[in-house]
Amino acid sequence: MELAERPTRTDAVLFSDRAVKTFLEAASAEYSFITEDEPRPCFAVLLGRSAGTEAVVEEVAFGRNARLTDPSAREEFASTIVPRFGTAYENPVRAWWLDPADLLTITRAADAAGLDVLGSIHLHPDWHRLGPECERNRPLSDHPTPMDEHMFRNSGWPVNVVCYLERRHGGLYYSLAAWDAECLRLPLRTNHS
Repeated sequence: MELAERPTRTDAVLFSDRAVKTFLEAASAEYSFITEDEPRPCFAVLLGRSAGTEAVVEEVAFGRNARLTDPSAREEFASTIVPRFGTAYENPVRAWWLDPADLLTITRAADAAGLDVLGSIHLHPDWHRLGPECERNRPLSDHPTPMDEHMFRNSGWPVNVVCYLERRHGGLYYSLAAWDAECLRLPLRTNHS
């Protein structure tokens, strides 16, 4: 499959209900294991098609966190990320670095299925409620953190979705927001199937 010419700007993200459900299942499972010491991330690659200036997300694909196994990922966090964004990122499960071999596998499978890699989605839990006392004054939401903005700009992916998940009144609730590579908000719509 030839590389599709991408529009210079994505004007909207259309997210399939199936892809949302797949991500929420994985994110909810990780959320259930969050402790005060372990934020338990969840990250996936968005797969779909560009339709003019709209990104149509059809599937999500998961990979491993290279921070746990790759010395270069650990070095990047120690030398660049922690000094710039704070000691919270010393925790190896605080942020995600997609294993390059997994990204290659995901890209090849997407290509074989006629899909493009459109970007990423990751979980923001209500860590300001679940995490240690020092996190109470830094609420998360579906907006990117300064670290997210750094990653969005460096990846260059046209679509970056943040899924905020929180427990309220005995249930899990979520919101989704999409951002481009320059951290400008994109309209996001999900379909109902």
